[in-house]
Amino acid sequence: MQESRLFEQYFLTMQIKIHSNINQISATEWNDLVEDNNPFMRHEFLAALENHGCVGPEYGWIPRHIGVYESDKLCAALPLYEKYNSYGEFVFDHAWADAYKQSGLTYFPKLVSATPYTPATGQRFLSNADSPEEHYELIMQTVAQFAVANNFSSFHCLFPRADQLDWLATLNLNDANVLLRHDVQFHWHNQGYNDFEDFLDKLTAKKRKNVRQERRRMQQSGVRLRLLDGHTATDKDWDDFAHFYKTTFEEKWSTPTLNAAFFKEVAAKLPGQVFLVLADLPTEDDESTGECIAGSLMFRSDTRLYGRHWGCTMQVDKLHFEACYYQGIEYCIRHGLQVFEPGAQGEHKIARGFIPTETRSAHWLNNSPYQDAIAQYVDHERKAINDYRKQLSSPYQENDQ
Repeated sequence: MQESRLFEQYFLTMQIKIHSNINQISATEWNDLVEDNNPFMRHEFLAALENHGCVGPEYGWIPRHIGVYESDKLCAALPLYEKYNSYGEFVFDHAWADAYKQSGLTYFPKLVSATPYTPATGQRFLSNADSPEEHYELIMQTVAQFAVANNFSSFHCLFPRADQLDWLATLNLNDANVLLRHDVQFHWHNQGYNDFEDFLDKLTAKKRKNVRQERRRMQQSGVRLRLLDGHTATDKDWDDFAHFYKTTFEEKWSTPTLNAAFFKEVAAKLPGQVFLVLADLPTEDDESTGECIAGSLMFRSDTRLYGRHWGCTMQVDKLHFEACYYQGIEYCIRHGLQVFEPGAQGEHKIARGFIPTETRSAHWLNNSPYQDAIAQYVDHERKAINDYRKQLSSPYQENDQ
């Protein structure tokens, strides 16, 4: 592969560089471009992934971050990875890879702009310009040139913010249109609720009764919840949570890519953006903390809460719903956050106040013989997703949400 310096290009006073490590970029300058204080776009989060081996050749996520500089100061950027698999993306393209393989073509490596292992919507193109399209254009020209020079099959921008996705949809690069894929997640929206009961009052009677029963059954178990952030969680708390995380992935025959060192660094660097819920068994004297058996980890921006990971070593009835959903909703109400994204998939979330929400991703194929076939595929997929969303009923009373 050609070194990044071969891809340095000068456009008037601007210089473009491709970085193999985000620590080559000023953390202050990068974070100055991040909007809504999005935790997954912040330099600290992405750097912690690299610092502790959560991304890299072992997992097929190799950093190729694009930086645009003006007078040696970062003015625009794109988090970017060279990928050798589709793990941790949550936008599945295995059928595409199989089609390439059956035709004797190579689908990997490809280029992906995303936060690894994080299906959360947000900013992907970073820019300090009032009208950032010039920066976007410069970045995408670089992506296309980089892909052609190194035989990357494609570029995928996963879960971008709606305005950036809409801009990408207008592009034609090297005679190939950018294709859009659609999917559904289930998000909770804060309607200015005063408290959890206020939220429950907006649900249908059946859903309201179900939520109250679930919370009551969890409380009757005697399990105690501890609500922590990066300031209050201890090293032991993070060791416990890392164990839950690892155990859950291994039980599902999957790959645990994150580790205790990563969790501890993020907590130390972004303490106010971490929300950790830990569950302890009751003790005989009911005065000391018993064994920690489960945990749920969430992150917040200025306006949103993101549910990310859950794990346990003991099953307690309804504990998962309490730690992952209801505590998150209460956190949003308490802190005035507008939206709670609890993660990918999960139609069962509707019964707990989450509503189906469209998610989209953008895909550019580099000189692909399957351009037309894949374009038809994503169009059929879009129609199927729209039909699916229409079939889902709302958990709210008529005229609410």
